Amino acid sequence: MRVLLAEDDKRLGNLIKYMLEQNKITVEWVVSGDMAYEYAVYDEYDILILDWMMPTESGISVCRRLRVAGYEKAILILTARDAVEDRVAGLDAGADDYLVKPFEFEELLARLRALGRRTNQKIQQEILRIGQFTLNRTAKVLSKNEQEIQLSPREFQIFDLLAQNLGLVVPRDVILDRIWGLESEVSSNNIDSYVKLLRKKLDLGEDKTMIHTIRGVGYKLEV
Repeated sequence: MRVLLAEDDKRLGNLIKYMLEQNKITVEWVVSGDMAYEYAVYDEYDILILDWMMPTESGISVCRRLRVAGYEKAILILTARDAVEDRVAGLDAGADDYLVKPFEFEELLARLRALGRRTNQKIQQEILRIGQFTLNRTAKVLSKNEQEIQLSPREFQIFDLLAQNLGLVVPRDVILDRIWGLESEVSSNNIDSYVKLLRKKLDLGEDKTMIHTIRGVGYKLEV
């Protein structure tokens, strides 16, 4: 297992790195949010461990930016914040798990093992077949009857998000958060425009669609 640790507390960072390496886990350690983002984007890790409060950029912000950019590896947030709303904020930002300081090292190890198993299961889901469509999440390619459909990055991200929630309604706010970030200036009308273009490119013929509008809520992908 290869882990990126982002922790600005040098004493704690040294301790976590040492203990993980004693358990045969390879660790890269950075001390700021911008470094964490750069390392995650340009290198390969199985799991990211991000401290919530860091110089230059918070772990929550890094997590959100990575998810918006399509990052799919597991992310664990470390924090001293233990209020329910803080945990919700961390998970809503795209974190897979959340561990409150101070913590027992055995619990951190157990959570990393669980995330590792979850990551291995996700690898089997990198290629999804939805009716006559094939979604290759690794190559960022959507094909129809083995013919590639040319999608913009945003169109692909929207289809991918809907496909991961096949048969479920995905609210507009969730689409906005996952793809653009809640602080962006993108409006519901912008999302509607992207979905309209996406429907056209899927080319299912007159009055046929896989992407259903749930009025006042969001969208649902059905075969």
